[in-house]
Amino acid sequence: MTETSPLAKHGGDEIDVPHRPGDRGSAEPKRRKPRDRALVAVYTGTGKGKSTAAFGMLMRSWARGYRCGVFQFVKSGKWKVGEARAAAALGGIDWEKMGDGWSWLSRDLDESADLARAGWEGVKRAIAEERYEFLLLDEITYPIKWGWIDVDDVVATLRDRPGFQHVIVTGRDADPKLIELADLVSEVVKVKHPMDQGIRAQQGIEW
Repeated sequence: MTETSPLAKHGGDEIDVPHRPGDRGSAEPKRRKPRDRALVAVYTGTGKGKSTAAFGMLMRSWARGYRCGVFQFVKSGKWKVGEARAAAALGGIDWEKMGDGWSWLSRDLDESADLARAGWEGVKRAIAEERYEFLLLDEITYPIKWGWIDVDDVVATLRDRPGFQHVIVTGRDADPKLIELADLVSEVVKVKHPMDQGIRAQQGIEW
């Protein structure tokens, strides 16, 4: 592969500026329009569809050639998550799962907290390195709420991030400090849910 050829796993004529080896993302402003501004978006609330909305934004960013990364803070690496399989098929999307399943079912909450903190340290490194132009922090609101990750550290890291990096946060009970920081906040409100009728979670709908 030459230095000028697009990466085979992510590139094409329909993409504004295809990725190339050594691409630094933020250092290649031609990919963006002059009006573009890096945003922090928060999807919160009690309804279903927060992560689904964020993954839709992920697909848009991928289609525009952005360097994309996902950090999932609750779903275990053992879970067969549909979105992760789709991202692997598309290529060019880094996907990290550092949870051990829903933490209220965890046998070791100390281990769950350690995994969340380690995941957050990985996010901080990625932001400092400007590794991604689109970064999805899926369900990070839970370890923040439980006190495993310091919200002031999260807010400072997102507020002071260098370069051009969209950051999307999902999960219930988003901290007011995150909501104040964000440029976009959507609250998903539950009106009806299949579980109210005794219908259990199922593939293709919940994961």
